[in-house]
Amino acid sequence: MDQSTLSWIGANRPTETARTVAVPDHPVPLLPKVAWFAREQAAEGIHGVRHNARVCLLADLLAQHLGLDDDHRAALRLAAAVHDCRRHDDQTDPEHGQRAAHWLARHHQVVTASFGLHLPAEAVTAAGFAVSVHNVDYTVFSSAQREVYARAPRLTDLLKAADCLDRYRLPLDPWWPDRTRLRVDVPAWMYGVAFDLMLASEQARLVGATHHEAIAAGRHTISHLP
Repeated sequence: MDQSTLSWIGANRPTETARTVAVPDHPVPLLPKVAWFAREQAAEGIHGVRHNARVCLLADLLAQHLGLDDDHRAALRLAAAVHDCRRHDDQTDPEHGQRAAHWLARHHQVVTASFGLHLPAEAVTAAGFAVSVHNVDYTVFSSAQREVYARAPRLTDLLKAADCLDRYRLPLDPWWPDRTRLRVDVPAWMYGVAFDLMLASEQARLVGATHHEAIAAGRHTISHLP
């Protein structure tokens, strides 16, 4: 992200992102460690630490809105926080979801301990299922991917929706969220929350904030109406 791109995004705010709700400050995103990324430079990119943390926060808001139980909510946060950590680049990279799922299966004890999460094994497994197919369009699922999806459909749908909501960071409006591709009824107020969360956190990073400080700036912004 650079300042001119971020300024363009801010100046071309879509009408559906008008803010109507101030989100309470209690959703706490999980920030993945830079060392967990396949390439160190990827942690700073558009699929890096801040993207994963924002998707985690947005996923948690969706989970609260839809009344998920504690274990599924925590599993969703875990999946969101690491879903892009094994990307090789910022292009399509069609295998990155599967790589991240395999990586999580090998490192889940370290990851959950780092995040302070206490999850049953089946919840961690479900998080991995969601991660493995999060980047594949429903319409092109292979038979194997359909089987994976069937084992964690709700988590997968919510992870895909939260990931989609953070697409406002991309520099062309045709790439912004397309709700017709989702299987979750995302509440209208979340589009404005997602836009402001992205804008505030990326602006904070551009002026020298750490990843943690940048996400904190985003949380503060969405906790207050303009």
